[in-house]
Amino acid sequence: GPAGQPRELCSILCDNLMVTRGKDGGRDSQGVWDGHGHTAVESGMDMDTRLCLPWRTSKDLLDRKILKKKRYMHMTTVTSAHFFFFFACFPGKWHLGLNCASANDHCHHPLNHGFDYFYGMPFSMMADCERWGLSEKRAVLERRLGICSQLVALAALTLTIGKLTHLIPASWTPVIWSTVMCLLLFSTSCVVGTLIAHADCFLMRNHSITEQPMRSQRTMPLMLHEVSSFLKRNKQGPFLLFMSFLHVHTPLVTTENFRGRSPHGLYGDNTEEMDWMVGQILDTLDTEGLTNSTLVYFTSDHGGSLEAQSGNNQYGGWNGIYKGGKGMGGWEGGIRVPGIFRWPGVLPAGRVVHEPTSLMDVFPTVVQLAGGQVPQDRVVDGRDLLALLRGTAPHSDHEFLMHYCESFLHAARWHQRDRGAVWKVHFATPVFQPDGAGACYGQVVCPCSGDGVTQHAPPLLFDLSRDPSEAHALTPDTEPSFHRVVETVARAVAAHRRTLSPVPLQLDAADNTWKPWLQPCCGRFPFCWCDRDADPR
Repeated sequence: GPAGQPRELCSILCDNLMVTRGKDGGRDSQGVWDGHGHTAVESGMDMDTRLCLPWRTSKDLLDRKILKKKRYMHMTTVTSAHFFFFFACFPGKWHLGLNCASANDHCHHPLNHGFDYFYGMPFSMMADCERWGLSEKRAVLERRLGICSQLVALAALTLTIGKLTHLIPASWTPVIWSTVMCLLLFSTSCVVGTLIAHADCFLMRNHSITEQPMRSQRTMPLMLHEVSSFLKRNKQGPFLLFMSFLHVHTPLVTTENFRGRSPHGLYGDNTEEMDWMVGQILDTLDTEGLTNSTLVYFTSDHGGSLEAQSGNNQYGGWNGIYKGGKGMGGWEGGIRVPGIFRWPGVLPAGRVVHEPTSLMDVFPTVVQLAGGQVPQDRVVDGRDLLALLRGTAPHSDHEFLMHYCESFLHAARWHQRDRGAVWKVHFATPVFQPDGAGACYGQVVCPCSGDGVTQHAPPLLFDLSRDPSEAHALTPDTEPSFHRVVETVARAVAAHRRTLSPVPLQLDAADNTWKPWLQPCCGRFPFCWCDRDADPR
């Protein structure tokens, strides 16, 4: 391609990984970011304040855009005329829906949103995919089925007693049917975990199911095999490879070779395995002669999941000095994630950028790299990172960044460049449970609204440049600029809100209710079983 433009783009996204500051002020990830992780940092550049901002942010990069808020989505359209041609491959976890009206319409499939090839999980990584895990979905279903079976059993018992005492003049038919229904509900509650594993945990290649249910110990080798095969087939380029890891999301599926290797438990083992997998991808790029022409970008969607527990043990991650975690709209522990770029000969190796950036910046940056133009008929929240990455711009183009939880604005950030300060204003924060805890234990994630959230008037103010842990809220008595900062951020929030337009919720209770007629199945439902991939190990 033209000078300064890569012929290949490789984006690597992991799940629930927080890179933190160690005790000496350096960066680590619970002591597990080792091996190829350090190699990637040393041969590339590190963005110290990369932020996951889940509002109006893009997850796929071509054709029709899916713009995703955390649990809040809407659609718009970007035509491929904005880009040079890239063959786009998506291996990994999609988690943006599949069907709309039938079990095979695949309206939300990656191939209907700009990608040319897909291999992976169309849904999310559920705890039930690893048979010992218990997912929220399974817990809710078992509880509901248990309540229903008890109510039906009570009805059957009442009818039986009424019939035997001649208090209820009815036939035995209602008694028989209610007893059968009770037994059916009870039996279903006993096998609901297996049903969920068949329903949610499967692999697809393009539009065909290849393994249902998936065998988790084979999944990592299969993913690596797909990436390696793609790179070898398409090394003449240009291409876009978007690797979306199942790591390090609970239930932390880890192959036997990596179990017990980390001193930090299963989360550490899973992180080390992912680190090795990143190394395998980089090695393949080297072997195929693609290193110097490929921009590699590694990041995570958000921080560790503090509420994820196995028994009494927290196993969903650790966010170091940063408060909060996954699903929390404003606290740094949920939104500060690693950002590592590698492009030998173009990006200076070993450089650390201490500017606030966003995952939303991926879209305009890739469009620019591909020789295209960002659409001008809509608000694009991301900013092109090329000048910042190359060192020709001293600051990020983001002066203000907004932090949402669902559709609720919880916090906003102001980068005051003339002072070198980064201010964070919290309008609402989740109520941690129990009192004094650092997360919403007993829940899957913290709530975004209602009684589980504290509204702050005046808002909480922190200076992240001096207090990255958000441990000491500033007041007018302790910070002379308090009122100026809060008023400046309030004006930015008002200007931001004028650019928004309402969209229908796609992830409300009705849309998230399981619909059997939309269930993908490689057999005749509910007998969904197939294995069409050879074990690559």
